[in-house]
Amino acid sequence: MRLRVDFGYDGTDFHGWAAQPGLRTVEGELGAAFTTILRAAEPVSLTVAGRTDAGVHARGAVCHLDVADDLLVALPGRSARDPLDAALTRLGGVLPPDLVVRSVQEAPPGFDARFSALSRRYRYRICDDRARLDPLRRRDTVVVKRPLDVAAMDEAAQQLLGLGDFAAFCKRREGATTIRTLLDHRWERDADGTIVGTVRADAFCHSMVRALVGAVVPVGEGRKPVSWPLEVMTAGRRDPGVVVMPAHGLCLEEVEYPPDDELALRAEEARAVRTLG
Repeated sequence: MRLRVDFGYDGTDFHGWAAQPGLRTVEGELGAAFTTILRAAEPVSLTVAGRTDAGVHARGAVCHLDVADDLLVALPGRSARDPLDAALTRLGGVLPPDLVVRSVQEAPPGFDARFSALSRRYRYRICDDRARLDPLRRRDTVVVKRPLDVAAMDEAAQQLLGLGDFAAFCKRREGATTIRTLLDHRWERDADGTIVGTVRADAFCHSMVRALVGAVVPVGEGRKPVSWPLEVMTAGRRDPGVVVMPAHGLCLEEVEYPPDDELALRAEEARAVRTLG
């Protein structure tokens, strides 16, 4: 049976999602927890909707795993509980407090946590007045030294929307495309003074979200014109003026999926190499 797992974590003390020898990672902790509760002979393999870097947080992360029926049925032990309810309870007993599984459910036919996703939505928090920083939010809010013009940041961000080549904001990987559809990129100031950015795309390449933020912050500081981020993107190469912003201000808020009867088709489409043609 394929299971869909919805979860969240405080990324502060994790070295990102991907398992790495000798390092504490989200994949490592979650995979070990499933291996333990299922009493699996081999380590459980997880497929995640979006890999996060070290220090990045998540509220709406999603992954899937394939479980042998006999292992799942054995989870409740002598109780009459549903195996999936038992899985959720047992995970809560073995996972660390900075990693929480919200639900474990049977995945619909054709579901793939990564390729079936329509979009990923991230949030980035910035404080431009240290005296107004909430000390309880210091682990998910980045402090900058200069006051920011949020309207200018928002205007610059809007110019990047749509299908495009985001190579200027990505760390290149051999054979990987940098063509993405940026569905939403906006900035606003909350009632408490915190500046909050929303970035949503069909998919992201490595460091793309934090680089997009790093492209609009100089605009907010008045050091670059509103047109500059689009000029960087059009040039198609990394610009030294774009600083990849700190990881702890970033949080994966939501992964969006199509209706169940469209999951398999979406996964097939997502596996195709994207072009601008």
